Amino acid sequence: MDPLGTNSGVVDVAEIKRWSATTQSGNLPEVDPLSSDQSPFPCNPQINAKIALWEGDIGTINAQAVTSATNEAMTDFRHPATRSVFDKAGPGLLQECRMQIQTCRTGEAKISQGYNLPARHVIHTVGPRYNVKYRTAAESALYNCYRSVMQLAREQHITTLAISVLHSSHRGYPAEEGVHIALRTVRRFMEKWTDIFDLIVIAVEGSDAAIYHQTFSMYFPRSKEEEQAMTNVLPEDIGNEEGEPVIADRQIRIRDNPILLQAERHDASDEEGAATGVTDPGDLAEVGQHSFAHMTGDQDSRRLEVLRGRTKEETAEMEKQRMYQRLLRRARTEDMSDMARLRALYTSGVDFMGRPVVVFVARHFPATSVDIEKAISYFIHVLHPVVDKDYVVVYFHTLSASENHPELSMLRQLYDLVDNRYRKHLRSFYIVHPTIWSKVATWFFTTFTASSIKEKVQNMDGVQYLYDVINPDQLQVPQFVLDYDVQKNGLNYYTPQGREGANNGGL
Repeated sequence: MDPLGTNSGVVDVAEIKRWSATTQSGNLPEVDPLSSDQSPFPCNPQINAKIALWEGDIGTINAQAVTSATNEAMTDFRHPATRSVFDKAGPGLLQECRMQIQTCRTGEAKISQGYNLPARHVIHTVGPRYNVKYRTAAESALYNCYRSVMQLAREQHITTLAISVLHSSHRGYPAEEGVHIALRTVRRFMEKWTDIFDLIVIAVEGSDAAIYHQTFSMYFPRSKEEEQAMTNVLPEDIGNEEGEPVIADRQIRIRDNPILLQAERHDASDEEGAATGVTDPGDLAEVGQHSFAHMTGDQDSRRLEVLRGRTKEETAEMEKQRMYQRLLRRARTEDMSDMARLRALYTSGVDFMGRPVVVFVARHFPATSVDIEKAISYFIHVLHPVVDKDYVVVYFHTLSASENHPELSMLRQLYDLVDNRYRKHLRSFYIVHPTIWSKVATWFFTTFTASSIKEKVQNMDGVQYLYDVINPDQLQVPQFVLDYDVQKNGLNYYTPQGREGANNGGL
């Protein structure tokens, strides 16, 4: 990042380069000479002069307002941009959020003072939880986040606004999909209210930066050539005239069948609850005119699928396969060397029955800081070639800590995302060096979520028990695991005689 601003670390918005002042880097996608498609996002020099893509800490920008993404209770500071805003603002911001604002619903926006920040105000919003089963509700919620932030800024006469990434990997939102919703919503709002703003800064950090740089010119082309080239790579769903997610034929209403109408209300409640965290019907009544109240349109699409011969289950399966293929494609086209270097997940030979062995080393997995979507993409990339036939998994729980353990919600989403091959062809799941915590968590997960693999899970108190089923020459075991094993079980444990009397940990 260029050291813009003063020596105090404050970044002056006047010094941030406008998008119109940047140039295309790299080659443009090839354009079909026979194509006559008109871009839905034409080159607009006036808008490009009022928007910027900036990489750095949003807490240092002296815009009139900056954003903060949190949870409904305004107590979630895991988002790096949010953590920076609250750290730099000081205790006054936290006190105002707790004592005055108190809560903020998913998709809404609320404003506070900026306190010790260079910015005068902070606009808070709550991004959705993501579940592939309720993808459309999450997309609509994220759209409402960006829309609500900009609308509140307009109402408060804020002319310079810095917007951070409002979707969160901690809530499972796919980064690539979130970027498209963010940029097209901002673009559509600026088309309507161009004169209101002097500058909108899209502030990005870390892994989000690369995705934004790749995507920005799709929605803000800087020339006719770039506009034409980017038309061919835009996603199929570019939203409506406001940027809101749209499903084909969603305007059709089928109201004459009371059974379908009742099912619609039930499904709409389920979908809204999944995205907002509200699951009780009484709580949904309080949502009222909340941003998900219009989600009946998506149910229309589902009913149309039924009329076309597809059940709700078939439609959900199609959505799941679409997500699976997108993540697999990402793993094949994106640089995954950072994931490979972790050595948290890899294949390692075969067992005595010739079945591929997949190894997961918990201690090597930075669950609290890793890009979750990228990690899932890499998981699919590693397992996709082996799950068409029988395979086994070895999970080394050895010396792992809480920061190495994925949240159960992530494991549930992964379990729901992968197809039946993963479950059907998994023959054994060996957990080496389990703890009381891991045994409880495994029991809970396999009882209430992954019952189909419950009987395949086997706890092992030592590495040597693996050698009854996998030739040591076929298994790559991290050295720290072997060292811990010797310390825990002793050298005698590595002989057949010493092992006979040992507790085999559940085998």
